[in-house]
Parts: sequence; C-alpha cells; structure tokens
Amino acid sequence: MYRNGKIFAGAKISLMEQNLIDIYDLVEHAIDNAFDGQMNLKFYDYLKSNKIKKHEVDFFIKSSTAAELSDLTLELDEYLKGGADNEHKQLREGYGHIPKPQARKIKTYLYGILEDARRYSNDRRPGRRKNQSK
Repeated sequence: MYRNGKIFAGAKISLMEQNLIDIYDLVEHAIDNAFDGQMNLKFYDYLKSNKIKKHEVDFFIKSSTAAELSDLTLELDEYLKGGADNEHKQLREGYGHIPKPQARKIKTYLYGILEDARRYSNDRRPGRRKNQSK
C-alpha cells in the first residue's frame, strides 16, 4: 500500500515479540504433531541454541499456550486413570481413539516441554557477579 507516496511498512514487530510468536507457533505445532505420533521437539535445546532470554521464557510459562499444555497433560492423566463418573466418560469419548500406551507417551512429552521451559528459566537466573582480582 502506498501512503504519502511511500510504501507503508506496517507495524514493526520487536525481536522479543517475534521470539514469542516463534515459541508459541513451535509449541502448538508440537502439540498437534504429538497426537499424530511425532514427538521430536527438544524444547530446552531449542531455547538454548536460539539464546532465548529468561523474561521471554517466563512470559511463555505464564501464557495461555503453556496453560493449554498443562490442561492437556492433566486431561491425559485423568484419561489414563480412568473411572466411571461423567468426567471420565467425556475424557474417554475425547481421547478414546488414542491407545493408553500412546497417551502415556504424549503426556510425558507434553509435560517435558513445560519442564524444559521451567528448567531453562531457572538455569538463566542471574547469579552473583565474581569479583575481579586486582
């Protein structure tokens, strides 16, 4: 689009926002792929290799995507426990097409993504500065 004879560039996205968008996209694709049987995201390695900042990971941990990940692991855990009440009946209806051994693997994988984010955030805490010897 042209505005005042110049090409309108649109809103610029900061590097932090772009990193968060990439992380959300990556995790959402990992969730979809996990239910298709592909569990190949090593989230800690991804965060470390891309040198993602601690505050970006903390923002992810508090996000709705991480909450969805947590909810999925809890639902899969309840599905694996089984039961006869109404809640377990709905879970069997929703996850019944997934064999229980596969559901265990998916639950472990998704929980691992959350744990990797927490571990990376913990590892990136600032420590005490070492005094330079004079």
